[in-house]
Amino acid sequence: MHSTSKARRLGKYFLIIDNMFVVIGFYAVFPLISIYFVEQLGWAAFLVGFALGLRQFIQQGLGIFGGAFADKLGAKPMIVSGLLMRTVGFIIMSIAQTPILLCLSCILSALGGTLFDPPRTALVIKLIRPWELGRFYSILMLEDSVCAIIGITLGTWLLQYNFKLVCFTGAILFFIAGIFNAWGLPDYKISSSHLSLLDGIKKVLNNQRFVIYALTLTGYYILSAQMMLMLPIRVHEISGQLSCIKYIYIIEAILSLLFIIPITYWAEKYFRLETRLMMGLIIMIISLFPIGLVKNLYELLLLVSLFYIGSIIAEPARETLIALFTDYKARSSYIGFNKFSLALGGTLGYSGSGWLYDLGKKLNFLQLPWIALSVIGIITLLGLYYQFRYYSFQFSLLNKKNCTYTHNKSIRKKN
Repeated sequence: MHSTSKARRLGKYFLIIDNMFVVIGFYAVFPLISIYFVEQLGWAAFLVGFALGLRQFIQQGLGIFGGAFADKLGAKPMIVSGLLMRTVGFIIMSIAQTPILLCLSCILSALGGTLFDPPRTALVIKLIRPWELGRFYSILMLEDSVCAIIGITLGTWLLQYNFKLVCFTGAILFFIAGIFNAWGLPDYKISSSHLSLLDGIKKVLNNQRFVIYALTLTGYYILSAQMMLMLPIRVHEISGQLSCIKYIYIIEAILSLLFIIPITYWAEKYFRLETRLMMGLIIMIISLFPIGLVKNLYELLLLVSLFYIGSIIAEPARETLIALFTDYKARSSYIGFNKFSLALGGTLGYSGSGWLYDLGKKLNFLQLPWIALSVIGIITLLGLYYQFRYYSFQFSLLNKKNCTYTHNKSIRKKN
């Protein structure tokens, strides 16, 4: 028992260190792709949005297959090979002067993510006890925020000199992460069964409740995707300064430091998981609607703050619900299918909002993409409400299960 507890504790530290390299490497590059190609090179926002959406769709759309392979082969080979593949993708992005090369670099980055992302997420579920999941996800969100601002600050500073330096920095960070996993990650088996690839996928698809919930989250992911495309573009439009983009992530980091842990603890005490998810989504919708109307940077950053507060409330609940749905016999396959809805959301969120942005500029109607995003958010909210109400008995069992884990934990502490 003692050795198991020690392994879990060391696993937590490993996950946090590994996440640091991955998040800094990601944010050093991806938020600046739209700025470099749209604002500096003058490419159409739809074209860049298509490339980013393609990356999202391939990475998350194929996640169920990456997850199924990880269930079969183990986490380590998938994670290491995926991180190194993204390294190659960033190197190719550094020389991208045509849409074809940009798409190729995004495809390689996506395939790398398909390999490393589902097993990394499954490791969290394997190593973190169920009653600790919500709070550990909050810690990861906090770390993501701090590392995001480090990454975006590093990337914007390098972009003043050369976009190649931005891409090479991201590549180096993912290469370090790959070596770190190859050296320090034990050969964990993240599934406790020996299901074949197809059996793992079938097991997920037969869980109708999980499939409906995961697909409903597509709209939520469409809204979340705007942190990478539309919000940086809008900040740059209003401010006219590249350095102001980092304020998005500074706000994210400050709010994370101040509110993630208190809000999560408070919400766990008073609200069910599904209520927290819908509350956060409502706040995100309210913050997005007026963004096309504001002309002042401070007003825009206030709306960005409100958007992220909604995310703080919703995200731990969303992740915990996914974790509670998963079957220990096919963890990565479940996580992979959830990534499919993220793929749909990312593809529509990037390419769709990019197209609406171009159309809005042509029609001199800058509010167009933000109205569309708000409508999508409302439809998603109604879908979640109907689903939670229809499956009220099953979801109450999930919440009771979560509460039982918490109660058992407190008993063990007293003993």
